Amino acid sequence: MTTALPERAGRRCHNVLNPLHSTHYFSPDLGEQLAAVGVTDRNAAYFAVRAAAMGPVGAGVVTSTFYNFRHELVARHVPQVWRTASPEAVLAARARAVDATWRRLLGDEAIGSKEVAEAAELALRATEACTRTARPLYAAHADLPVPDEPHLALWHAATLLREHRGDGHLTVLLGAELDPLEALVSHTATGKGMAPKWILATRGWTREDWDAATGRLRERGLLNAEGELTEAGVALRKEVEAQTDRLDRAPYEHLGATGVERLRELATGLLMTALAAGAFPEGMTGKN
Repeated sequence: MTTALPERAGRRCHNVLNPLHSTHYFSPDLGEQLAAVGVTDRNAAYFAVRAAAMGPVGAGVVTSTFYNFRHELVARHVPQVWRTASPEAVLAARARAVDATWRRLLGDEAIGSKEVAEAAELALRATEACTRTARPLYAAHADLPVPDEPHLALWHAATLLREHRGDGHLTVLLGAELDPLEALVSHTATGKGMAPKWILATRGWTREDWDAATGRLRERGLLNAEGELTEAGVALRKEVEAQTDRLDRAPYEHLGATGVERLRELATGLLMTALAAGAFPEGMTGKN
């Protein structure tokens, strides 16, 4: 049974679940666990842990499904990484890293709490309405077993919801005719996206690439001379998010308004604890 939701309720819930999922990407525990199976490069580690659910795929699949990485950077590490560690070994290392990261950030008392168990139950219920069609990263992760421990089940469900929304978001970006770097530049211009220094350090793009994408957006009337979104640019980014909401509404409608609000409340408490424990580096978002 589905119920109508308040406007942007699903997005607000996603906005706290997604950072909880992402904590392990910035955790020293991930580096340690991947190094234990032979993967020591940070870029290779990211490509491996996020792509492993799809099996030993090539660089083209990773570039396509991740969308905003430069292909040359991906090809530097994929498929070579699978000759270092199998997808199964990477998935096991990821699970150990998530467990260690959440225990360190949240504490064992929170990990074993009834609130975490309740959040896991709600998030997993939401995933019942997710669909595999045209959603490759979600579909691959949906084929993985649900962990037994509630905190890992919550992380698994958050991952499914994150990739479900993300796959739909890429469809919207294509419809908006925003190429990978144009999508990043325009998102950064909203003030909510990743800071340029982080993008250039992690996505494989150069400053010349960034400036060229900025120029293309100016030609379309989406950015002004100062690199700020124009009225048309603001409208486009709002429409991108609204269309992403539309494609992602099913799991949250399935959970229902009360369930969505409760899941958001529980996830927000966990996220605030993680943030206070230093889950993410400073200066990662913003326009500079």
